[in-house]
Amino acid sequence: MRYYSPSTGTTYLPKIHTDIPSDAVEIPEDTYLKVIANPVPGKVRSHGPDGLPILIDPPEVELTADELAANERAWRDAEVSSTEWLVTRHRDEQDMQVVTTLTAEQFAELLVYRQALRDLPQSEAFPDTAQRPVAPPWIAEQPQ
Repeated sequence: MRYYSPSTGTTYLPKIHTDIPSDAVEIPEDTYLKVIANPVPGKVRSHGPDGLPILIDPPEVELTADELAANERAWRDAEVSSTEWLVTRHRDEQDMQVVTTLTAEQFAELLVYRQALRDLPQSEAFPDTAQRPVAPPWIAEQPQ
């Protein structure tokens, strides 16, 4: 026979433990094995109305405004960095006076996108991920 206390989150064996909390309830062996001994990965333990342990999905963690802003700045920084090579290649091609891979319109569109990324933290919508600047689709098609 094994007991489980919701207040301590611990199991107790009467033959071993002499101080068992008053809220301890008998826990069936199959429940102990499924919930405590071998829980499903990604689940967390909670308690049912009967005081027995159950597995649930972890609660959604609500980020603070500072954490949301930091996450959005990190995304923005990664986006700016990921297009740096395109700017460098285009300017190198111009300096070498060779035909550029990007058209003048594409290069201007790239610069506008990068500026929108830099301006993002000052926008009223920041850090709303739905308001992120959208990359020109042709960027993904560029050979590196």
